[in-house]
Amino acid sequence: MQNEQSTTDELIGNFLQRLSNYDAEGVAALFDEQIDWYVPGDTSLPWVGQRSQRAEVADYFNTMWPHFEKGKSIVTLNHVLVSGTEVVLIAHFQHTVVSTGKTFQTPAAFHLTISNAKISRLHLYEDTLTVSRAFF
Repeated sequence: MQNEQSTTDELIGNFLQRLSNYDAEGVAALFDEQIDWYVPGDTSLPWVGQRSQRAEVADYFNTMWPHFEKGKSIVTLNHVLVSGTEVVLIAHFQHTVVSTGKTFQTPAAFHLTISNAKISRLHLYEDTLTVSRAFF
């Protein structure tokens, strides 16, 4: 159990560090080949939806990040909850949209599952209406 906890802690630490460095390929390397990925929201936004392959992870970030003004995003991690192989990250996002200049804020939660020392599930929960209104 201790080894599983250490692996999970290290994996989540790497995930958060690579996200903060805008390292899309590095984030993708932390995922299993087959994944359960779901980011709900307005389907007009090209990064929203489901993914099932590690190869799709970097594309998600490389598609989404350019839509936010560089240097104006604030992501605050409030809590990390770990129960075995299940992880919940409670956060707050603030971004400014390049195309509209609108800034939005939303509480957010990631539900991650760890399998064989890789992330096998990522589900994101956020205020999708607030996100959509910032873009349109």
